[in-house]
Amino acid sequence: MLKIITNKLSIKVSFFVNTLILIVMVAGTYALVKQQSKSLDQQVMDRVKIQSAIGAKMIGKIIEEAIDNGVFSVKDAFDTNYQEIGNFNPPKYHTKYDFYLDKSILSISDEFLIDDSVVFAVAVDKNGYLPTHNTRYQKPITGDVEKDKVGNRTKRIFDDAVGLKAAQNLEKGFIQIYHRDTGVTMWDVSSPIFVKGKHWGGFRIGLSLIKINKLKKDLIVSLGLIIFVILMISTVSSFFVINEALGILRKLTQRATTLSLGQNLNQPIPNTRTDELGELEKVLERIRQSFLIIFKRNKKL
Repeated sequence: MLKIITNKLSIKVSFFVNTLILIVMVAGTYALVKQQSKSLDQQVMDRVKIQSAIGAKMIGKIIEEAIDNGVFSVKDAFDTNYQEIGNFNPPKYHTKYDFYLDKSILSISDEFLIDDSVVFAVAVDKNGYLPTHNTRYQKPITGDVEKDKVGNRTKRIFDDAVGLKAAQNLEKGFIQIYHRDTGVTMWDVSSPIFVKGKHWGGFRIGLSLIKINKLKKDLIVSLGLIIFVILMISTVSSFFVINEALGILRKLTQRATTLSLGQNLNQPIPNTRTDELGELEKVLERIRQSFLIIFKRNKKL
């Protein structure tokens, strides 16, 4: 009966202890996830800010070299006399420099897309004109407006509020939320492009929120699995530790019962522990010795 009671008690104590551990761990994990998510956002943003600044510097240098090599003049580099191409929806345009940029900056811009969280990386002039989009957005025209809106986005003027702010921005790593006309929402990070000391436009990088959120989700799952494993180990180990301690207590209780009945008085109670249970062993041993003395006196009488 005593064994059943102590087993139930060990289960209750183990449950109570592990419930407290779970609460503490969940609270700690929530704080950790929040901190790590913020840190992850910051790390990604810092990386993309640097990428946008590098892209802007490279594009500016390429345009300046074209001017220095007589490919086109400074005036041509800042051409805003956009010549409409065909009858596209949305409209597409040529400038005096776009053919050259198609050959000189396309491979460079595509390099930024090696990072799978980057949706696009492009140079736009101050009006939002995009002369050369990434290869993935220069698919053949199909005639389907919605399909072409996604597949062929080059040589368009992106003069929406976000597009113009990015194009006219003078701050390195300027961040905005961009609701793309394809229905996708992302971060837009831009840095200014300067040509011969004059502001030409901006280098824009679109950063996928889906990828960032996936990284956060993976972080939460990883931490959740770690918590689960720790909790399982804690539950099993605490049950055995508590059960062992209560097992010793059960034996001492049984011995105390026999002493109260005057039984086994000649059998010493060994001191096997140095903790509180060890102190209890010493107390029971003193009680046994006292009972033994009383028993012997009564026997003489």
